[in-house]
Amino acid sequence: MTDGERPDVRPVRESAVERRILAAALRLFAEHGFDGTSVQGIVEAAAVTKGALYHYFDSKDDLLYEIYHSLIARQLADLDRVLAERPPPREAVRAVLTGLIRSTAEHIDEAKVFSREMHRLDHGRMRSVRAQRRRYHVTFRGLVEQGQREGVFARATPAETATIVALGMVNQMPAWWRADGPKPAGALADEVAGFVLAALENGALENGAAQPPAG
Repeated sequence: MTDGERPDVRPVRESAVERRILAAALRLFAEHGFDGTSVQGIVEAAAVTKGALYHYFDSKDDLLYEIYHSLIARQLADLDRVLAERPPPREAVRAVLTGLIRSTAEHIDEAKVFSREMHRLDHGRMRSVRAQRRRYHVTFRGLVEQGQREGVFARATPAETATIVALGMVNQMPAWWRADGPKPAGALADEVAGFVLAALENGALENGAAQPPAG
């Protein structure tokens, strides 16, 4: 994201009709894919007219983008809430990572559809998506860097690498996590956060970055 550029984080759709259209599109995209879903099919599933759909959305592409936007808007809002409390780096990383995992699990269909169909977005929407994702990436990396500066996290692994590993795992959740699977989202979030924090902290004291208080 370039200096001064802000991602397109608009308010979540408020209209009940819009939400119904989006829910129908999400369900059909998940079941039949983007190409296998027609506008008429969405209209029928949402129990609206074509005029109502086109009043809110210009095309199926708009629906695809909004499916992703609704998810990233929530996640960025969650991120901002954590940052607003100004927790220390360890607590911030845990809160951000567990919140992101829980949110992705709660909206796993949105994540699945987007990961499978995101290549269909036009250049403008793709640029917006990348800016949104970049903001999350840069902010998380900043928390790791802060922890390294303060001696809470070891410096052996670059903050960029740690961020790629941590967020990359979450980005892959649509490929393997299931709501009816053996691992509840809350347990997964706690385990992953604990694993990431243990890896970040490993060697911090040995490297002399921080020392426990005497006595």
